[in-house]
Amino acid sequence: MSDLSPEQARLDPYSSAAERTSHTLEEKVADLHAVIKSAKTGMLVTRDANGNLHSRAMNPSTPYSETQLNLVFLANNVSHKFEEIQNDAHVNVSFCDPSSTNWASYSGRASVTQDRELIHKHWSPLITGYIGDLKDGVHKGDEHDSRIAVIEVIPDEIKYWISKNSSAVRTAKVAAHAAVGKVTSPGELRIITKEEVQVAQGLQSK
Repeated sequence: MSDLSPEQARLDPYSSAAERTSHTLEEKVADLHAVIKSAKTGMLVTRDANGNLHSRAMNPSTPYSETQLNLVFLANNVSHKFEEIQNDAHVNVSFCDPSSTNWASYSGRASVTQDRELIHKHWSPLITGYIGDLKDGVHKGDEHDSRIAVIEVIPDEIKYWISKNSSAVRTAKVAAHAAVGKVTSPGELRIITKEEVQVAQGLQSK
């Protein structure tokens, strides 16, 4: 079912034409994973105590389950984003692949943990390059460094776009339809609802 009202669908024909609701949850999750894999880097948006929004580039750990919808990031817990998550757990994470125009947007809540098993599971030696070895014998920049923490984003809703044509075909279609005042959708807008997130979480825990 579309999340657009009849009047919204009339006034926003692009979204109405693009939205697809016929795919199974498994198909939607698989295609979402493909978008994230191609985009690689996401923008994590948090809100500070003054209400200001801040975003920064973050690379999530590769999905370790076919049904995984949560995002996992390893980061330095001294950075401001941790203060902002403590202030307001509501976050957004967006991904975009310019080569295809595929994108994804996660709306959800973030939680923070220093669970050592989880850190070990998602650790990459490249993270040392972001936090550094301070040469003080304590902050070595490895997975045992006390600055390392996990940010896990549990989505309430995910929207994403899958392009169905090459760049040249997309441009030609849009130009042709614009010339006659018609709307075209060179791809599909898909929504993974909160209920579907809960179903996927249940499958992942089995």
